[in-house]
Amino acid sequence: MTIARFEVFAKVAELESFTKAAEQLNMTQSAVSHAIASLESEWGQALLVRDRKKGISLTEVGQKTIVHIREILNRMEIIQQELALASQLEVGKIRIGTFASASACVLPKILAKFQKKHPKIEFRFYEGTYEEISEWLTTGVIDLGFVVQPDAKSAFDWVPLVKDEMVVAFSENHPFGQEDVVPVRALQDEPFILPTGMYQAHVQEIFRQAKVAPNIRFEVKDCNTIAHMVQEGLGVTIGPALFLKSQSNLQTRRLDVEHSRTIALACPSLSAASPAVKAFLAAAGTAIGAEKR
Repeated sequence: MTIARFEVFAKVAELESFTKAAEQLNMTQSAVSHAIASLESEWGQALLVRDRKKGISLTEVGQKTIVHIREILNRMEIIQQELALASQLEVGKIRIGTFASASACVLPKILAKFQKKHPKIEFRFYEGTYEEISEWLTTGVIDLGFVVQPDAKSAFDWVPLVKDEMVVAFSENHPFGQEDVVPVRALQDEPFILPTGMYQAHVQEIFRQAKVAPNIRFEVKDCNTIAHMVQEGLGVTIGPALFLKSQSNLQTRRLDVEHSRTIALACPSLSAASPAVKAFLAAAGTAIGAEKR
């Protein structure tokens, strides 16, 4: 039982492929297979299900052990960073879970500030839904994750970054462009593009508060697709200001029903976080805080 085998198992579990794991680890596929087989033989348990049609998946034992293996690998990363810090050398990797609007509008500002001071820290990004990011934090796939509206009952430690207001978006020549604030009731006669992804619940709550039934013409999950459809005049939509205001050829206005979401950065445990993660959280707070001021 070695750390090297743990690294191989974690990579195969993440990528669900011996071939992809071998490529990323700069190993031969036979070496990866041998490492997994040796670990299974030593433990006397099958860790992976190998199916030609369905591919690679974790067995029940594999699902239980991968969480602990990732924690061991994360601890090893922290040890390496602490030793490097003591030697005045900076090394490390930060794995971050993010969603579309955070990737486009929040993350770049933090990275720009962080890398000026910590240029040798490496990053790996995982883009997913709110639920996926929470699961990745719980299972140790990522070190940090952008989350929405955490509260005191959250299982993670988190740093609030920005309040993201929900706004209405429409094409350039739409009559709403003459208004400072658009009443939600004015949307009931407009062809509406309903987002079915991560902020659908926020949109539905806005209509519920205003007691308005929208004229839903399209239901679309992908944020970028929604933005392009609005730009083409196929309908109006409601979504987060951070994302919609960054889109060209698209106008936005505030609604008469105030609704927003808080975007935060979360980690499983701030006290147990690596030096690199702690430094990134500090940079995030100052980068976004300076922008708000």
